Amino acid sequence: MTAYAPEARVMVSPRYMAGAGDRLADVLGPLIHLFDWRPEHDPTTGNLTINSPDGSLLVDFRPLHPLGHWVTVAHHEPYWEAAFSRQAPLEAVAAITQTLPQLLGDTRHRNRIPITQMPLDQLADLHGWAAGDDGALTSPDHYCRLQHTPGREIGWQVEHLYFENAPLATFTQDAPEVLVRQFFAYLAARAPVERSFGDLPVSTRRQHSARVTPVRQAGVDTELVQALDRLLGPPGRPGRSR
Repeated sequence: MTAYAPEARVMVSPRYMAGAGDRLADVLGPLIHLFDWRPEHDPTTGNLTINSPDGSLLVDFRPLHPLGHWVTVAHHEPYWEAAFSRQAPLEAVAAITQTLPQLLGDTRHRNRIPITQMPLDQLADLHGWAAGDDGALTSPDHYCRLQHTPGREIGWQVEHLYFENAPLATFTQDAPEVLVRQFFAYLAARAPVERSFGDLPVSTRRQHSARVTPVRQAGVDTELVQALDRLLGPPGRPGRSR
């Protein structure tokens, strides 16, 4: 891989090799500014909790979480939880948090924030992921997989070969499957994401398994793909032409 300065902006694919990135505002900001969710900030720890207007859902951001689960989504009754590690691309995490209001019936911005309706097996086929005999979906390079374990406390888990002790995402068994689809659609999408080279995981910087190119060479086509990805959802979503 070509050496880059730590501050150099690069395009990275596949997305699950890109690390979190710096688009945390996309994860938390819309809930506060578009949907009037209530933020509670602890300046001593940096923790930020955002509560839905009815108090049934919260998004918890803990930058210093000892296990690396820095974004957690939790629903009270019935209880379910989705947790995301520091290596989970924030584009995929934002795809979940921005759709939470629609789960509660707030559809004010549904045209701007689409929910992926395509089943997981079709999403996997669209992006070249393979289904195994155990029901897991595995990425083309075999580094990442989505495992479904019905009946267990953790019903869904997204694992990465280089982060065996810290899954990218976990969903308890009662978490709505639409959230799993939403995360997977943005994790597996082929379009690259922008990062600072110094923010990439060490495994991505040192291995040849990811495609890393300078932003200045990305061109208008890549910028257009990213814009459409943010506005309309990943390629192949029903209602969107490819």
